[in-house]
Amino acid sequence: MNTEDVYQEYADFVFKYLLTLTNNDYQSAEEMTQETFYQAIKSIDNFHNNGKAKFSTWLCSIAKNVWLQELNREKKRHQLAESLSGENALSYNLEEDYFRNEDKIHFFKQTHQLSEKKREVIYLRLLGDLSFKEIGSILGESENWARVTFYRAKQHIRKGE
Repeated sequence: MNTEDVYQEYADFVFKYLLTLTNNDYQSAEEMTQETFYQAIKSIDNFHNNGKAKFSTWLCSIAKNVWLQELNREKKRHQLAESLSGENALSYNLEEDYFRNEDKIHFFKQTHQLSEKKREVIYLRLLGDLSFKEIGSILGESENWARVTFYRAKQHIRKGE
């Protein structure tokens, strides 16, 4: 299967996934779809070496990373704009951001210790804001499986606190 065939087969799926992540921002979803396939072509050898996941799941994980990178860029632009608005706001925001960042680091450390499936369900649910039905569909499982897996992953993270 060549890259054009892969794009034809999966572009709509990836676009719809990104559309949910971007809250129906068609232009951003379209741009990120292109970036997703660019990144996928660059790292196609990683998929063949892995062989554990479905190709569509692998593409969704790339799409999710592209989306997260865009969120980080937007956050940095927003922080820069805020810093230009005043020094007091900047010092307050730095302190607030530090504690927010510490919470994120703790969450991601805990999540990183989960199994690959649980971690993927957590990311799709919390970062992708997807329903359990959508998660089950992406991972080739049932809605109930996604719900139970999410619950168990949450319990595991809570125990680690």
